[in-house]
Amino acid sequence: MPAEAKRLRSNPLQEIFWTRTGLLVLILIIISGVSLVISSNMDPSAAKTFLNSVGTGTLISAVVGFGQTLITATASQKALVAPVIEESRRALQELSAEYRSLNREFFPTDVFEATTNPDPAFNRVMMADLDSTRQYFFRGFSGRHAAARLLLSRTDRELRAVVADPRDSSAISGRARYLLRREEVGVDYETIQERLHEEISIGLVGLFLARSRCTRVDITVVADPPLDRLEMFDSSVWLTLYSDIGGAISLYPRTLRFTEGSFMYNMERTEFLRVCNSRTGRHFLITPSTTRQDFIALFEKITGNRLSEEQFQELEEKFHTFRKEFSAVAELGS
Repeated sequence: MPAEAKRLRSNPLQEIFWTRTGLLVLILIIISGVSLVISSNMDPSAAKTFLNSVGTGTLISAVVGFGQTLITATASQKALVAPVIEESRRALQELSAEYRSLNREFFPTDVFEATTNPDPAFNRVMMADLDSTRQYFFRGFSGRHAAARLLLSRTDRELRAVVADPRDSSAISGRARYLLRREEVGVDYETIQERLHEEISIGLVGLFLARSRCTRVDITVVADPPLDRLEMFDSSVWLTLYSDIGGAISLYPRTLRFTEGSFMYNMERTEFLRVCNSRTGRHFLITPSTTRQDFIALFEKITGNRLSEEQFQELEEKFHTFRKEFSAVAELGS
């Protein structure tokens, strides 16, 4: 049926017009009108009386039939059509709710494509999640970005960080191979390894400086950290896909955000806590009361290298330089 016709049949009166009952009423009206017109032009006779009777009776039948059909159509619509429409609407609402639930469970709420510079929109959304969380779980290579974000926040929270073990060469090799794919020709593997060792040292100093923004900082160093970076808050989990070959030429790879209650959130939280509680990693604790001398001793346990005061100050300056540059480019303030 054409759309125009469907639109016309939206109420009982229009429904009558498009049915055989409506056609019958129309025929009766035509017969009645023709009979009355013909009889009005005739002289008084039995034929005129007959035509008047036919015309009047047919008109009455048409009016009564029209009224009865209108009442029946209205009642039918209320009794049959309206419940079907309501049931269909309810079924569509339930189906939509089910699809929304599936979307929340299996699909990311946000997708940030790979970039060569920090994405301000990405960082604004992440900082909003950080400011509203009680626990911050970080799994990455050095923890520099986590420390920088913590120093920009205004509330205290618990931080659990899983970072690469600088005393294990295999922990450095995966990130070094990733960086080799996007570095310019002429940069050798050893140079990248030295840079990565320095990033871990800067990240550790940064986590120590960020202790004032945390109730406690639990650090787990592992020999085989996953290449992808994870940042988890009370309401979301962020996965930065360093394993994505398509984003290998970008400094900041593609990132997916999933909400609490999603399949990825529950799976990553379980895996993160398993690593934090496992015996394969080495575990260290920094609290707001940890002194510089305490940290220097802890730094030696983690890296195997003893920091002098001059070396600590140098790493501190490098971290603050990184923090300021990152905050400016990401538009996070000072």
